[in-house]
Amino acid sequence: MIPPRPQTTEGRGSVLRFARAFRRDLLSALPERLYRAWMAEFRSPLVHSFFCNDPALVRLILKDRPQDFPKSNRLRTGLAPLLGASVFVTNGPEWAAQRRIIDPAFDGGRLHDTLPAIFGAADAMVARLKPGPQDIEPEASHAAADVIFRAMFSMPIEHETAERVFAAFRAHQDAQPVVNWAALLPWPRWLPHLHSRRTRRTAGEIRSLIAGLVKGRMDAIRVGGAPDDLATRIMTTPDPQTGRRFSEAEMVDQVAIFFLAGHETSASALAWALWLLAAHPEWQKAVAAEAASLTPDMAGVKALRTTRAVFREALRLYPPVPMMVRQAARSETLRGRRAPPGAQLVLSPWHLHRHVRLWDRPDEFDPARWHRPETQNSARDAFIPFSAGQRVCPGAGLAMVEGVVMLARIAQAFHLRPGPRPPTPVARLTVRGRDGITIHLAPRNSPA
Repeated sequence: MIPPRPQTTEGRGSVLRFARAFRRDLLSALPERLYRAWMAEFRSPLVHSFFCNDPALVRLILKDRPQDFPKSNRLRTGLAPLLGASVFVTNGPEWAAQRRIIDPAFDGGRLHDTLPAIFGAADAMVARLKPGPQDIEPEASHAAADVIFRAMFSMPIEHETAERVFAAFRAHQDAQPVVNWAALLPWPRWLPHLHSRRTRRTAGEIRSLIAGLVKGRMDAIRVGGAPDDLATRIMTTPDPQTGRRFSEAEMVDQVAIFFLAGHETSASALAWALWLLAAHPEWQKAVAAEAASLTPDMAGVKALRTTRAVFREALRLYPPVPMMVRQAARSETLRGRRAPPGAQLVLSPWHLHRHVRLWDRPDEFDPARWHRPETQNSARDAFIPFSAGQRVCPGAGLAMVEGVVMLARIAQAFHLRPGPRPPTPVARLTVRGRDGITIHLAPRNSPA
């Protein structure tokens, strides 16, 4: 069994009613027909949007002509308090220059350098987990944040500053919906109520703490005493075209998105994957058996084929970032309909990954599908948990290794059973359980 999809709405209703529902819960505010439609157009006096589920449109927007479909400025406005001008929200030459500096640090050939951080955080999570029922989301968040701190700044989460950043991120997640009013409605950016006071306060606290970490690392680099971790690599890498490096202020923006992307999204994926394992004991048994031979190197990680399939299936059913928004830079014709300049183009992993015309039994948990050739056809342009094309998440490879190792280590140490009620997915900063995700843990060296 898996948790049911949120009950969605049909019918039009008023724009204001839809806007309120959209802010309260993005997933249930949208109509059921989006799980079978290739495209849907939404038009109102305030917003003109196109939901693009046709794989050909996804390929056009993300891969073939990404320069003609930049990220929505409304998204940038909505996330500005925390992310500033980070690589996640910028466009054009500014974005390209940022990626030229960032990408070498996440090159696939350097993934092995992050393995000690991943295995260290996984073993620390196993040591923290206690037998009995518990909401696994906070533990997943703790573990994901631990990976980021270890990989980026060579410090475990138990470090005082790391703990404070982690606590501030938890508060910010509760304060900030996945789509702010600024991202939904074309209001002037200067209006004071675009972001709540709590959102601005938590974002300011996070950025202040990150600024301290960045300054400390910059000082260490200047005197030659910095460890060779992600932060040092990014801070010391020049743009190969201009020779320019990130300033301290620019690094604060970039580190903020690394924490957001590497912490919130990984935590969401891990929590749902653990619940799915708890609800499907046959797959849990297979993962635990495979984990027994795991070695702390890349060869050992690559050997976890079953665990990787389980994690990919969790990403399909519960993509951490449920929707991405681009905008048309000029007039476009999409499936015979005119999209004017500035139209919002919504790419929804949540709907693409469960689309009835793209996947066999789309709402069923079936990791074995990832070993079947027909799934690769569906996945080519309809499986985008990390986006795709030029703007694919630079940390996608690290996230996949992290998720697989975490699942293997936890399944090897514990029997998992689902809680009394299936969790209800809702969209906050990422897809989370409305009331948490409860599972029951029992050590494998005792009766299940």
